Amino acid sequence: MKRIMAARSRRRWEVDVVRGLAIIMVVIYHLAWDLNALAGWEIDMRSGFWHYFQRVTASTFILLVGISLALSFHRGSDPAQKTFGFHLRRGLKLFAWGIMITGVTRLFLRQGYVQFGILHFIGFAIVIAYPFLCLRFINLGLGLLLILLGQYTNGMTVSSGGLVWLGFRPENYYAVDYFPLIPWFGLVLIGIFLGNWLYAKETMYQLPDLSQLPPVRFMSHLGRHTLFIYLIHQPILISSLVLIGVIDLGSWL
Repeated sequence: MKRIMAARSRRRWEVDVVRGLAIIMVVIYHLAWDLNALAGWEIDMRSGFWHYFQRVTASTFILLVGISLALSFHRGSDPAQKTFGFHLRRGLKLFAWGIMITGVTRLFLRQGYVQFGILHFIGFAIVIAYPFLCLRFINLGLGLLLILLGQYTNGMTVSSGGLVWLGFRPENYYAVDYFPLIPWFGLVLIGIFLGNWLYAKETMYQLPDLSQLPPVRFMSHLGRHTLFIYLIHQPILISSLVLIGVIDLGSWL
């Protein structure tokens, strides 16, 4: 119990709050997606408000991946958190959840199943980010370069799907959840840069302690359980929409 309390006391409440806000945004976006794709509501998910809403949500999450990696590496009390094995285990766990989502979406979706989605990406990124955890401005430069490179490769197509994970897609490729290394790993690197810049030293960046305020505690709690919320929210949303009659399960299947 003491170890748990000590670990919580070292957490940055503002990081957990932003992560909690981001998971709420994920739920809102997926509710809109379900209403469009499964209930037949006319909602433009590929442009306009919902397109940018999804991009802001995903970018926030991925930036926080880098910040959190820097935090745990520099300020974690457990020496194991500084080892490659620790990051490998964390990454493989998330990647395994991503594989599960691949299987589920392939089973239930007619097209657009997830091949390299957000969990695949984060799991892979946690592993390959290890050599960059002590770098600062190099991460910023490489991160910006990958983002710019992504603007160039976005319109490129290749003959096979073997490099989908990297960011090179076959013609007419579509997936409901797709986060390739180019450009998204650039945001992880920028997050590591920010984490090292803001949090590498205890005295470098401090906010007033608002962690005990009820709204902050609630959002922090969500932020500490984002994986669990991410895994269960779609089954809950879809089941709820079926129960209240918004989704006609028979016609969908």
